[in-house]
Amino acid sequence: MPLTCKSLLQTHTEAWQRATVHPFLTGCQQGTLQPSQFNTWLVQDYLFVKDFTRMVGRVLAAAPDPHLDALLAGLVALKDELLWFQAKATERQLDLNTPRQGSCERYCEFLASLAPAPYPVQATALWAIEYAYNQGWQLPGPMPAPYTEFADRWGNPGFTDYVNLLAAQADGALATANESTQTQAERAFLRVAELEAAFWQMAFTPED
Repeated sequence: MPLTCKSLLQTHTEAWQRATVHPFLTGCQQGTLQPSQFNTWLVQDYLFVKDFTRMVGRVLAAAPDPHLDALLAGLVALKDELLWFQAKATERQLDLNTPRQGSCERYCEFLASLAPAPYPVQATALWAIEYAYNQGWQLPGPMPAPYTEFADRWGNPGFTDYVNLLAAQADGALATANESTQTQAERAFLRVAELEAAFWQMAFTPED
């Protein structure tokens, strides 16, 4: 039976919960997160998204023709997102020319490591990364200000539709993948879950 995004979520429930349910997110929803903690995450997330954009470009290069439209739309959205991050940093008087912390560095290294991987592995990782954001910002429930716009950006129905399309594309790629490639895809999914959990935690325990 081929691996699917749904089967990954069913098999690795605990790992995925750690990736998408975290005190950082509940703190945003409950208004208990310190502004400095959120700002730490925001700057590091901008640095991550720059490398993530490069990763999506590499996925695009490896993708079959029917998958190009969705990936191109994702790249356009990422361009807007980087500009939005810059605007938020200006509003909050944050310096984006900041070194990457350990969790961010490890995540970016993982993104780069996917470059030689078979397309089904890259497609699975891309879906998992986007789905983690989508679920993370949806699951706590409605977000109060000043975090409403952040939840709306990643938890809105349009983004959910995009994530579902990425899942369908990953499933299609996995359907004809050999056992070795499916194993690599599962490992990539678990690595994304691990790195996501660490990235949220970074707001509480800044690293060098």
